[in-house]
Amino acid sequence: MSDIRIEKIDDFLWIIPRVGGMRVPGMIYSSRDMIGSIGADESPKQVANVAHLPGIIKYSMAMPDMHWGYGFPIGGVAAFDAADGIISPGGVGYDINCGVRLMTTKLHVEEIKNRIPDLVTALFRDIPTGVGSKGPLNLSAKEEKKVLLEGATWAVDHGYGSTDDLLSTEDEGKMGGADPDCVSDKALERGKQQLGTLGSGNHFLEIEVVEEIFDEAVARAFHLEVGQVAVAIHSGSRGFGYQVCDDYLARMMKTVGKLDFSLPDRQLACAYLRSNEGKEYLSAMACAANYAWTNRQMLMHWTRETLGRTLKKSPREMGARLLYDVCHNIAKMESFPIEGREKKVCVHRKGATRAFPPGHRALPEQYRTVGQPVLIPGDMGTGSYVLVGTEKAYRETFGSTCHGAGRVMSRSKAAKTTRGRSIGREMAERGVVVMATGKRTLSEEVPEAYKDIDKVVDVVHNAGLSRKVARLRAVGCIKG
Repeated sequence: MSDIRIEKIDDFLWIIPRVGGMRVPGMIYSSRDMIGSIGADESPKQVANVAHLPGIIKYSMAMPDMHWGYGFPIGGVAAFDAADGIISPGGVGYDINCGVRLMTTKLHVEEIKNRIPDLVTALFRDIPTGVGSKGPLNLSAKEEKKVLLEGATWAVDHGYGSTDDLLSTEDEGKMGGADPDCVSDKALERGKQQLGTLGSGNHFLEIEVVEEIFDEAVARAFHLEVGQVAVAIHSGSRGFGYQVCDDYLARMMKTVGKLDFSLPDRQLACAYLRSNEGKEYLSAMACAANYAWTNRQMLMHWTRETLGRTLKKSPREMGARLLYDVCHNIAKMESFPIEGREKKVCVHRKGATRAFPPGHRALPEQYRTVGQPVLIPGDMGTGSYVLVGTEKAYRETFGSTCHGAGRVMSRSKAAKTTRGRSIGREMAERGVVVMATGKRTLSEEVPEAYKDIDKVVDVVHNAGLSRKVARLRAVGCIKG
């Protein structure tokens, strides 16, 4: 239980006042209904700890899906001055560029309602899942480094999708500044055979149906309609990104004592952005981000093929298109209006999603008039939300919003709590066909291990950080 003092500002915003070495206050977006559970772990203390770091601007923030993480809370957002601030691997996380993409189709739920078990079985057969899973590729060192530099462009150039997919991907699926020379041999080895794999834990590939539209105009711009079939893909940079994080945490841990400031928690090991360690981590992190975008691009391509083959539909009949791809665990150099002028900052979003407003130059032309699509997956079997970015988020949270439901129960506790239950059968009774590589995965990812996605989304909607566009319910899911 956290002993941090939290004061209410309004119905959806709470403050942690500055005390001790905090350079800025902490800000938590939540509701009266949810704030009690947020204080049940040490995540508020982590918000306060992040506020101690040099160069932090305005606030140390957390979204309503926040929970305890490594160093930074999951759901944490913090921006640091590009000239005098720091970069922290713990502020990005181990699964660099873990993210979600949503592929829509021309299919209606009535066309697939009797084929969902067949579709889930086919996807489980064709999409590599699980811990340590290997894809069909065994990249040479030279080819892997091309992936790290080119990102999703590499996948499209090799026949995995089209250039239209790139235009609907955050940063067009390629982060600049990547340098494979900043990546360890161990990370390269781990990445050679995991490209095109879903992974384990909370990663999933889910068949969903658009259930409700909240904003008709934006939904039209996103080509969403009630009854439409879509597929959500949640995955990241796999063992490659994990190793990049691990390598740089170990390196920065060794230099903690040489910093000209003290850390409230060694898990906040960091380096100045201007330092060699800071620059090299950013370059290695960009490699992992590009690996993740390539991974999701390949997963989507194979999903399109599997659905078409199983349903005996042509690409034209399927009409599968990428609505958008957003990343959750990343640090980005971005510019925002701060104290009357544009300022370049390094925004850490750990378990948080970018939510840029209408008119922003970073948005694809097709969405520039309405704002950035924001994809918020729920827990296993509950479905997802599509939201849209806002001007208020751009001003208040460095263009950031929540990223999902957020855990309220550890994986070990969830597995213990559900012992003896058939989670697969329970999901089927709720109308969701689920397949996974092991029973423990389903137990660890049981819905009650997560917060109520409806309540989380209501907070960011009512706080003005992103607006609800559509809700999708799950009908089929594969997990690692």
